[in-house]
Amino acid sequence: MGSELGRDRKPERDGDRDRDRDREESATGLHPVPDVAAYLSGRWSIERTVQDLRTGAEGSFRGTAAFRPDAAGGGLLHSEEGQLSWGGTVAPVSRTLRVRPRPDGTAAIEFADGRPFHDLDLRTGRWTAVHPCAADRYEGTFTAVGPDTWHLEWRVGGPAKDQLLCSVYRRLG
Repeated sequence: MGSELGRDRKPERDGDRDRDRDREESATGLHPVPDVAAYLSGRWSIERTVQDLRTGAEGSFRGTAAFRPDAAGGGLLHSEEGQLSWGGTVAPVSRTLRVRPRPDGTAAIEFADGRPFHDLDLRTGRWTAVHPCAADRYEGTFTAVGPDTWHLEWRVGGPAKDQLLCSVYRRLG
């Protein structure tokens, strides 16, 4: 009888373990982060879903993020690279941001060219940031769910866009 039960079980995959770990971390509540720059430092895997809420189109992004010392002005350089699948096409994409830590453990996030993007304060484990971009509005919710996992959800609305981007970051190494 034991061998029959074993045949019905599916082999566990890495993605299954990651989802289980995320559920366990989420069940414990928020993970307060006293120093956002220290928390983000290092390399992360990224899994992102992208939805166009007007058309119903869906896509995904898989890649990595590196938060490493920024020689050009202190703080951290945040670089993301990966593959975006959208509309039947897969293309390499990347972006770079700067994280400027503050003495209180929060940070100012800037675009690569130094323009302000938003503030980031994870001392309670959750933060909502708003960024106006022309006539569109970006609202991002950052949630630290554990020492090695955080979630980011961007809701973009306005005349040019109506999108939802949901990302899960998992620490590598």
